[in-house]
Amino acid sequence: MPEQSGFFCRPKITVLICTLNEEANLPYVLPKIPATVHEVLIVDGRSTDNTVSIARQLRPDARIIYQPGRGKGDALQCGIEQATGDIIVTLDADGTTDPEEMPGFIEPLLNGYEFAKGSRFALGRPEKKPAHRIFGNWLIVTTANILYRRNYTDLCSGYNAFWKEAFRRINFTADGFEDEPLINVRAIKAGLKIREVPHRDRGRINGETNAPSFRQGWKAIKTVIRERFCSL
Repeated sequence: MPEQSGFFCRPKITVLICTLNEEANLPYVLPKIPATVHEVLIVDGRSTDNTVSIARQLRPDARIIYQPGRGKGDALQCGIEQATGDIIVTLDADGTTDPEEMPGFIEPLLNGYEFAKGSRFALGRPEKKPAHRIFGNWLIVTTANILYRRNYTDLCSGYNAFWKEAFRRINFTADGFEDEPLINVRAIKAGLKIREVPHRDRGRINGETNAPSFRQGWKAIKTVIRERFCSL
């Protein structure tokens, strides 16, 4: 927690959003980000639509960079390295996460926690979530709970917040397509103080998901198992 001359200094917050062809959804996300955040950082996967120009129109103060590789994991790693805030809050670009719920993620960090991990399921079944994705999430989180002795309800939420300094202990080195499950299990292994934070999942507003559900789910399960039996 930042301190200055013995007095509490309000931490700087970076909102990190990874985008890939999300021009239709950004109008439902960027205007709702609180103006008080220190930095809005958009990592774009070289969108072929008007994502970047729409982002600049909606949030002229946003810093936009292009990820060097492919996949959300690569984009997250790039954004975390580039972020200048003390706290980083990750949001999904498709409208599934509500920026107005951000205070619920910041509060635990100001009270001793190092990682506030979101849960789409702690408040019940998310909107528009198909049955096969609900089952997939259950399988992933159940595997993790057994292997890591946890009681989580979600391992794949894109809504998370953490102190950047604490995150350095996670040693997050994505291969391009490993993202939230890898971050969560490495946070456990690194001994971070974690709190699960319920949030609403309104479902993707427009378009189709960029990640095929079966391939993504199987990779997440393999990641959870692999990480349990290998060292950092």
